[in-house]
Order: sequence, then structure tokens, then C-alpha cells
Amino acid sequence: MSEPGLGVPQYVAVGYLDGIPFQRYDSERGRAEPQTPWMAAGAEPGYWDRETQIHRGNQHVAITNVETLRGRYNQSGGLHTLQRVCGCDLLSNGSIHRTLRYGYDGRDFISFDLGSGSFVVADRAAQITQRRWKSKGYEALQHELAQSCVEELQKYIRCGQEALERKEPPDVHVSGKEEHGILTLSCHAYGFYPGMIGINWLKGDELRDQETEWGGIVPNSDGTFHSWARIEALPGEREQYRCWVEHAGMPEPGIFAWEPESIWNSTPVLVAVSVGTAIIIIIIIIGLIGFSVWKLRSGKREGNGYNMATRTDTGTNRFPTGFTA
Repeated sequence: MSEPGLGVPQYVAVGYLDGIPFQRYDSERGRAEPQTPWMAAGAEPGYWDRETQIHRGNQHVAITNVETLRGRYNQSGGLHTLQRVCGCDLLSNGSIHRTLRYGYDGRDFISFDLGSGSFVVADRAAQITQRRWKSKGYEALQHELAQSCVEELQKYIRCGQEALERKEPPDVHVSGKEEHGILTLSCHAYGFYPGMIGINWLKGDELRDQETEWGGIVPNSDGTFHSWARIEALPGEREQYRCWVEHAGMPEPGIFAWEPESIWNSTPVLVAVSVGTAIIIIIIIIGLIGFSVWKLRSGKREGNGYNMATRTDTGTNRFPTGFTA
């Protein structure tokens, strides 16, 4: 698809904090906008105007990059996507992990390792981009990831501190379905925050890691998360299986059994200490549509709270789409 259509914007940028969208820009609306109450209330004057200008510039670069890569891969048309992930993790031990990756049509294209200052390229087309970036002074990328990313992370943590520190325990629902002599037991956890959770199946007192299938931790529209774990068992052994759930919002670990007559089991049980706050921003442009993500994650805590920055920072989003490909 060489032009946007069917209600799909040509370019989309979405910011995530701990997996929850907190701001968004797309080419149809043409403005950066808050996605959470705390971001709407906490942004400094002029913030959204500055973000809008940054994203408009990013949009132009991303569209140019998609056209460049279509030429390198000898593609005359069709649907094509350019994805970007840029971010940093501030871990609980104080260390920082930084990420810069590009993908094209769902496959790795080029990534940059800040620690070694080296690139990882997927093919000859990506090697051309690598050479161009080096010739233009890719040290700017190192600064972008080394300093600006962490500054932005600290700013958003200050803005959303109250929301970030809340703890909402999961509602847990255990269900079962027998088919062809196999009983499939499913354990679903709904509505929890923060997003880190432990879900597993026990047979007797033994964890069954090798036999358990897990779903991802997926954000809900209300700012909470849901996830699940599933296991197959013999119908006659049903009573030996229990779902084990752990979350920071629970006073202690929880054990849940399938009760065929019951629809919901919602007593919380298990404590997993969340070690991170994540911020991600996503940008998409398809055909002439690209997709870029910048992400920040903070897991540094003191006691039950975040270790906040000691100075005030009112900087803007310093994560441009990057050099042209």
C-alpha cells in the first residue's frame, strides 16, 4: 500500500509508560496528544506544541526512509512498514540498558549497541545505512541514548509518579475444557497493575514450568494489564492442579483451583516486586507507512517508591526518527 487508506494513518507515534500509552501523534490528527490524565495535567506549557513539531519532522524523515528502502529492495509498490525502537532501561541496580533498533517489513534491519559503539546489520541494504550514518557522525546517536533518553524517562516519572506507584491486584479466573481425553486448564489474571506478574501451574506442590504455556502481559484500555497461563492434564488428575499467582498488589502468593460450578475466582495471592517503569513511543508508516518506537524503562526504587531525579527537567521529546536511511 503506497498511500494511507482504510482509516490507517500514514504515520503513528505512541508513547508507552509501563506498557500503557501516555501520548500519541498520528499524521491524520496532526498533533501530539495526551493519552493519560496525569500526562494531560502534568505537561508544562508549550509541551504539546514542541512534541507536535518534533513528530512532524520525524514523519518526514520516516516517509523518506520508506521510499529509500523500497528502492534498495527493488519494490515498486505494495504494503511496507518501517519500525523503530529507541529507548533505555534504568534497572533496579542502577545500571542503564539502551536500545536502538530498526526493522523493515517486520524483520530486523539495523541496530546500534551503545556500549561498544557498533552496529548490527541484517543485509547489504542495511550496510548502506550503516556507512551513511557513520559518515554523518553517528556519535549523536550515542548522546541521544546515553543522556537524553534517561532525562526524558525521569521527567515522565515525575509527571506520573502517583499513577506509577499504585498497586492494583488481579482478578483471577480459572477454567477448564476437556476434549479428546485431555483437560486444558487455563488461568487468567485480569485488571492488575503494575504489569509484572507471576503465573504458573502447580501439580501437587511442584511447579510445572516445562508443561505450562504462557500468554503475554497485555495492556487494557483502563491502564491495567491481563495475562494467562495454560496447561494440559489428564481429566482424572484435575484436583491435583492449582494455579499460582504472584503480584505486587497481593498481600501474599495466591493459589487458585478450577471449580467447575464457579465462574470467577478473584482472591489475590502472591507478591512480585515490580522493578520497572517503561515508556515506549511508537510510530508507524505503511507503504509510505512507517513504524517507530522509542522506549524508556525505569526500575530503580528506594523502598516502595521511585528514586526520583534530584533536579527539575522540562526538556522535550529528544528522540527524532534518526538519520535518513
